[in-house]
Amino acid sequence: MSTVTIANNHADAEAAEKVEQHHAEMAGRLALLTFDVVRAARTDRAQAARQELLSWLRDDLVPHATAEEQTLYPAAAEIAEARLLVEAMLAEHVLIHRLVGDLEAATDPIEAAAVARALETLFGSHLAKENDQLIPTLVASPDYSVAEMLDGMHELLGGHEAPAAAASPAAGGHQCACGGHDEAGLPELDVRTIPHAIRHATIFGALDGLRPGTGLQLVADHDPLPLLAQLEQRAPGAFDVAYRESGPEAWRLELIRKG
Repeated sequence: MSTVTIANNHADAEAAEKVEQHHAEMAGRLALLTFDVVRAARTDRAQAARQELLSWLRDDLVPHATAEEQTLYPAAAEIAEARLLVEAMLAEHVLIHRLVGDLEAATDPIEAAAVARALETLFGSHLAKENDQLIPTLVASPDYSVAEMLDGMHELLGGHEAPAAAASPAAGGHQCACGGHDEAGLPELDVRTIPHAIRHATIFGALDGLRPGTGLQLVADHDPLPLLAQLEQRAPGAFDVAYRESGPEAWRLELIRKG
């Protein structure tokens, strides 16, 4: 995890880690979808990119927020030192719902891109407070079992998401049969500032959102060989990988989901 969390038992510590890993996956997926909305704003893909983001928001982010309000937040609100934090988190949920509504109502692609970027920024700040303040407070309390609270809650623990469906290439893709990829058009995922404990989960969240023929450019501060080995175990033969830069300051890799 990105912070040191003192839990009452091993089960709660594991549950807290799963929540944070799922948060990282969601952040990675949202970053990729937002990039596509912004990049497509002046193209004929603007509407399709907006709808893809909206589908993910409705199917994943909104149910996630609802599940938090039904489980984690009521428990945390009973802890005196977390009460104001919960009120602030609920207020941010209102803003998130409002931005989702604004994105649904947007008729101008540039406006949609601005709303998507604002939503991504707000969600990142929101997750940081949950990971670094709310969850540690809950697992440190002897009055609650986070593991029992979240048992079976796929909206909070992840593991229920379907892979991206096959379709015409979207983010980072093209429709030629040349076997190459437009490197300049690939979304860039710079993970150098992401805590190591959730770095892989963030990357996998982004990769899970790629459709066949699309990709991203990964930027890391070391050769990500352990990540590539884990990716191969997770999705054998699913990605083409090409190094574009190999240190010493940065490693840049192009990852393309095979068709």
